[in-house]
Amino acid sequence: MHFQHADDIWRDFPELSAGTLFISGISGDVSVEDHIHRFQAIANDRLETASESDLPAIQAWRRTFARMGLKPTQYRSASEALLRRFRKEGSLPAIHPLIDLCNATSLAFAIPIAVFDLAHVSGYLHVRRASGNETYLTFAGETENPEAGEVIFADGEGRAHARRWTNRQSGHSAIRPQTTHALIVAEALHGTAREDVTRLIATLSEAIAAAWGDRPSTAMLDRSSPRFDFSI
Repeated sequence: MHFQHADDIWRDFPELSAGTLFISGISGDVSVEDHIHRFQAIANDRLETASESDLPAIQAWRRTFARMGLKPTQYRSASEALLRRFRKEGSLPAIHPLIDLCNATSLAFAIPIAVFDLAHVSGYLHVRRASGNETYLTFAGETENPEAGEVIFADGEGRAHARRWTNRQSGHSAIRPQTTHALIVAEALHGTAREDVTRLIATLSEAIAAAWGDRPSTAMLDRSSPRFDFSI
């Protein structure tokens, strides 16, 4: 299998930095509480001096959404939505250790992190513009069709696994108790995106290795090296 961004995504968003991790041997019976508490403390410190909308990584995604014709206060990146909820509620609900860990890491770095159950991804996963014929399954079980030109994560069978780029993932490839293999993608477009995503990937890789005992395969992607290959 492989993951990559389409050429026109790199062309239109040359400031993009993307990092990927592939992990196998996942189970839901591990504890990641120490990591979550550490990452949430970092997020709390940042939110004491600025709201999430003031953070450079969030501002960059707002500008990107506006360039895509989306109202940034109506459609938010996943990292902004998590930070808003965390600021208001003081915590995030526990879902699965891998999701909880990635959500906490996203809070600490203010960078959206997508996590996909590869058993429900066909062939490959590409970040590309939609044709309008793809199908997207919501977490409520409803089927939608992304708008033509919308940036989506799409697989080999025309399923959209995320809509509006980093706005909303699909229920079809959500992590579940039976998940054993997952792909994790972090993307940013702010001034220090390359350094921050590199640090995020290294930090998350260490936390995953500590929790599951197996260090994931990782890669940093750019226009000259846009593809991440991995085997299940």
